[in-house]
Amino acid sequence: MRRPGLVSNRDGAAAAELALVLPLLLTILFGSLEMGRFFWSEHQLVQAVRDASVFASRQRIDHFDCAAGTVDSAVTTPVTNLVRTGELSGGTDRLPNWSDAAASVNVTLACVTAAGGTNLSGMYRTNNNVVPVVTVAASVPYHVILGGFGMTGAYSLNASQQSAVMGI
Repeated sequence: MRRPGLVSNRDGAAAAELALVLPLLLTILFGSLEMGRFFWSEHQLVQAVRDASVFASRQRIDHFDCAAGTVDSAVTTPVTNLVRTGELSGGTDRLPNWSDAAASVNVTLACVTAAGGTNLSGMYRTNNNVVPVVTVAASVPYHVILGGFGMTGAYSLNASQQSAVMGI
């Protein structure tokens, strides 16, 4: 004989189980979306820095002054635009936070001298046996889309790439 009462009443059991499992399922769902967005943004930045480094390395060697350790603005301006937009001039930003004051693109120069008095050949011989190496580095703040759910913090995406200047 079946007893009526709370112990044997199964009405609402599925709703109670859903209420217990739903926070976990939502955390997995939104966490997956956030991680996918983060990895996509990081990939965009790494690819942009790589492209800009290759572009900078193929500029004329006289744009790179090893004595002063400077790169001509004829190189730094298009390189900065290439990293930010994928275009040499104009275009829209690849990542949404480029307008942030903390976003930056740096183009630096390091000069490598031939070891042991070895004479280099080709265009480096006329450049006092010094090989200019250009480094393109970028940093972009990353704002989480789940900031309203307590995921806060100052995150940034960073990428850097070096290339020896080959000239054209």
